[in-house]
Amino acid sequence: MRIIDLTVPISGTTYSPPSVNKPIGVEVRTRESEYGGETHYWQLTKVDMALHSGPHVDFSRHHAPDGETVDDVELDRVCGRAVLFDLGQVDPRHRIGVDDLERVDPGLERGQIALVRTHWTDRAWGEFPRYYVDSPECSPEAAEWLVERGAKAVGFDCFPEGSAKKTDYEPHEFVIHRTFGEAGVVLMQQLCHLDLLPRSAPVDFFGPFMKFAGAEGAPARFFAVT
Repeated sequence: MRIIDLTVPISGTTYSPPSVNKPIGVEVRTRESEYGGETHYWQLTKVDMALHSGPHVDFSRHHAPDGETVDDVELDRVCGRAVLFDLGQVDPRHRIGVDDLERVDPGLERGQIALVRTHWTDRAWGEFPRYYVDSPECSPEAAEWLVERGAKAVGFDCFPEGSAKKTDYEPHEFVIHRTFGEAGVVLMQQLCHLDLLPRSAPVDFFGPFMKFAGAEGAPARFFAVT
């Protein structure tokens, strides 16, 4: 068994998307004491962050006041057999279309997870705001195509919502999130290392997330087992 980590690291230099543009606040507290002739130590890290900074999952409360929150969603919605749509290394700001997905369709079946590779996170993670504003994005038509094909979750190694690249946008512009969320499809963002996955066969994929009650999304640790 081989575990493939598909999660980028986050730190105090990680920023949230442009509409918030907030770095993760990290405060490390330590203490040492002498006891029994030995030095003892503990460390506690305090974090202040937007839940959408770094690798995360999005649920429909993100765009609908009566939508699903973290504690409504079971882990089987983000775990299961996954197939890779390998687009290769696409250009910055490339708009993923239906033709892109059809060209590399590995045979997505209903109930599987679709992982879309652009190689963007592997190239640009940590370069803020470039990571967000120059990222490839998903077209509404491509999102609808994935919904119609029956994907239960969709993961991107980029920042797929084009409108969210702006410093200010209106809720009606949240098209990609709404397309997936209204269909009960979990959106997963900022994956990496998708090039390590097989192209011709499904893999066992896992996207566990923090169970932050009432929240519209949560940090996640993505990995696959081959």
